Amino acid sequence: MNTALSRLDRIENLFPDMLRRWARPLQLIDEAELPADIRVDVTENDKEYLVTAEIPGAKKEDVRVSVDGSYVSISAEIRKDEEKKHGRSIVRETYRGSVSRGFSLASEVDDKNAMAKLEDGVLRLTLPKRANSTHNVLKIQ
Repeated sequence: MNTALSRLDRIENLFPDMLRRWARPLQLIDEAELPADIRVDVTENDKEYLVTAEIPGAKKEDVRVSVDGSYVSISAEIRKDEEKKHGRSIVRETYRGSVSRGFSLASEVDDKNAMAKLEDGVLRLTLPKRANSTHNVLKIQ
């Protein structure tokens, strides 16, 4: 069926596509480089948890890690500014955003001896298990 409404819909759909095609060559910041979430790997041994978190684009001063018992929270502010010159024209691309991730571990963490290191967008946490951590186990009656 070829109605005026369907023709209008096709015209409206044409403009966003044209704008995306026009803007794509000007896009400087690769969206694949910007994290949508923090990817985390956790391993453990008898003494500690080892956490690796990918936070591309994050700077050391913009990352926060907090430990409350067995709960670990990681958050980061991501800022990215790029500038490219095309003859007499300048294109500036700016991104500001934040990401966060929280998770619980099986044992409480000795937060006084925990260590964190950020290198090349990868945060590495060494979280020693608390020695006197006890779990309350309920007896089923």
